[in-house]
Amino acid sequence: MRHFLTALAFWGAIGVAPVAAQDNKVVVELYTSQGCSSCPPADALLHDLAGRSDVIALALHVDYWDYLGWKDNFGSPNFTARQHGYARAAHATTVYTPQMVIGGKDHVIGSKAMEVMDYVAQHRSAADQIAMTLTRNGDEVQINARSNAGPLGDLIVQVVRYTSEETVAITRGENAGKTISYNNIVHMWDEVGHWDGSRPLAITAPAKGSDPIVVIIQADRHGPILAAAEIR
Repeated sequence: MRHFLTALAFWGAIGVAPVAAQDNKVVVELYTSQGCSSCPPADALLHDLAGRSDVIALALHVDYWDYLGWKDNFGSPNFTARQHGYARAAHATTVYTPQMVIGGKDHVIGSKAMEVMDYVAQHRSAADQIAMTLTRNGDEVQINARSNAGPLGDLIVQVVRYTSEETVAITRGENAGKTISYNNIVHMWDEVGHWDGSRPLAITAPAKGSDPIVVIIQADRHGPILAAAEIR
């Protein structure tokens, strides 16, 4: 909470009036597919994580299981590419579903709830390196941030949008006959800037529509996530 109050004082001093300001939250990315028979337990776990105030839970549906007989209508080659980027960063030779990536750093099978919760707790206990506030102005979001630790290297500023929930009746493939509710389904993940933490960040990015806005500041080349905030 100390970092949260510091951020409010900082931005108040320079005249910014944020409509939402939050402590950094732990980002949990679930790589999943409607065509994967092992994924429903992980999808259910993401539902539980989405209800936590200290977590930003994001479902990224991949497309590499579409050949099994059911095309995931949320699947995107961009999310498959992001997962492969994490694999390269971890020197892994394969990707799989369901996989959760916590804080851009720790990888775990997405249905292993105890391991996921342990990693979330570890990330929550770490000191915040960046204070960030978001201001929503119509179809734009103003992103303001400053480093608590000096220069931090090459960081990527990303804006993410997701749909809170959709239910799908699956008629073919490994999950044929199941009706599954999916939560926090990512449909946009855009890079909007670079930053190194040496001076305060202030940028504006497009954010059309009423879906929640998530801003993630992450080390380049699929490194750790150093800050994340959300406006619903």
